[in-house]
Amino acid sequence: APEVAIAAFSLSALASFVTVVPGAWRQADRPATLQILLASLLITPFGILALRAFPEETIRWGISGLALVTLAALIAGWRVSLPPGPLPRLAIGGAAGLAGGATGLHGPVVILFNLASGLRAETVRANTAVVLTITSLTMLPQLWAQGLLRTEALGLGAALLLLYAVGTALGTRLFRPGYETLYRSVAYTLIGLAALSGLPLWQG
Repeated sequence: APEVAIAAFSLSALASFVTVVPGAWRQADRPATLQILLASLLITPFGILALRAFPEETIRWGISGLALVTLAALIAGWRVSLPPGPLPRLAIGGAAGLAGGATGLHGPVVILFNLASGLRAETVRANTAVVLTITSLTMLPQLWAQGLLRTEALGLGAALLLLYAVGTALGTRLFRPGYETLYRSVAYTLIGLAALSGLPLWQG
């Protein structure tokens, strides 16, 4: 079920909180990141209400559809370009919280916004890593508060935790800003495969 997958991934994000966030926080645009986080945390419960209200198949279409739209926007070079200041950042955080609560995908809006910021690749990576890790972790108590945190999700998340920790630690060591084109190609491929495999079309 979508809520099980979302909760399991949220628990596995504990790994990147240890392996990625400490270094990323030093490189991040902290005021912008904190403003996005604040708005996201406040709005996420409303997204979880949508997760509770809509049928499972609808949520699955929403998850895959949002990922595919994001992929198309990235490939086309479209970005969410907003004027500087706290209000646009709060709006981005709110949109991320709503989408994240309903689908578990806080990332698309945040990624498009950060890529349009004109910041260096390492700063974009750092901003995104901090926001996505913390919003994922804070999903757990919010899911629990709305009765969607299942025991099976905790078991699955624990099983993924070690593998995710190894992957994020290795990815952090391999990151080189100069290989941005290669990273984009790999990321686009992974997003596309994940989105297509998640479509309800393949369920018998």
